[in-house]
Amino acid sequence: MTDLHDSDCLHRFDFEHLPIRGLLIHMDASWMALLEHREYPQAVRTILGEAVVASVMLAASVKFDGQLTLQLKGEGPMHLLLAQCTSGLGVRGLARYRSDELPVGEASVQELAGEGNLTVTLESEDLQQRYQGVVPMSGARLATCLEAYFEQSEQLPTRLWLHADEQGVSGMLLQRLPTPKRSEEPDTDVGLEQKVEQQLEDDWQRVQLIADTLKSDELKGLADREILRRLFSEDDLRLFDSVPVYFKCRCSRERVSSMLQALGSEEVQGILAEQGQVEVNCDFCNRAYVFDAVDVAQLFVAATSGLGNQSLH
Repeated sequence: MTDLHDSDCLHRFDFEHLPIRGLLIHMDASWMALLEHREYPQAVRTILGEAVVASVMLAASVKFDGQLTLQLKGEGPMHLLLAQCTSGLGVRGLARYRSDELPVGEASVQELAGEGNLTVTLESEDLQQRYQGVVPMSGARLATCLEAYFEQSEQLPTRLWLHADEQGVSGMLLQRLPTPKRSEEPDTDVGLEQKVEQQLEDDWQRVQLIADTLKSDELKGLADREILRRLFSEDDLRLFDSVPVYFKCRCSRERVSSMLQALGSEEVQGILAEQGQVEVNCDFCNRAYVFDAVDVAQLFVAATSGLGNQSLH
């Protein structure tokens, strides 16, 4: 299949005559940038890719100004996975695992993470507002776990289709929106409204069945317009302009400085005496921040002046 798909962007689309909306996303260069300094086993890389693309779709499906964090935490060999996306669709992610316990080849979420929870956290930019939804990890696929999250935490019927490999990640989301509440007027035709609601439910089931025919290589390789034409040629759709998706790590020397200040002068001076310098690597992008004796001295002069108080992440 020729490489015709959209790159590093997200498309929103609506069904004109149905309370259903959708998202399509493809990440290529942004995914490669996220992996640039990390070597993940195939099974872990696949789940991480699915989580990264899912975090972007989750962030794009809600109105907020801040950061969304998708976390898988369990007792299995991949004991922690984090994917974070800003409201501007800047994304980063990481996975922690015990390599000697990993299954060979592809593996399900349950095989990798074991018993645990899926947590979605929304934080405002100023950290003054925070929302968190937690559901047990259920099902063999990450998409199934996320669908359970939407059903339980958001009360919005939602379906996801995810694909990830070494070259890129992609995904599609469909979501049924709430229908307007019926009028409480005495002359309201309740029977008619029930028929309308049943027809909408039938349409939602039809749309899902059609979307289930989308093959993984089509989701990976076709342009978004072609995917929608292939699936929903009989429905009237509105495809909105694409929005760029990009790799963005929030680490900085200032954040690392604040973290070292929080550790305290005695501990940092001990590391400096033992190693000759203090080196901190970002968990997400693996960038190294190095502080020599002069840097450390200036760090705690600044701390006593009341400068900076941020965490690395």
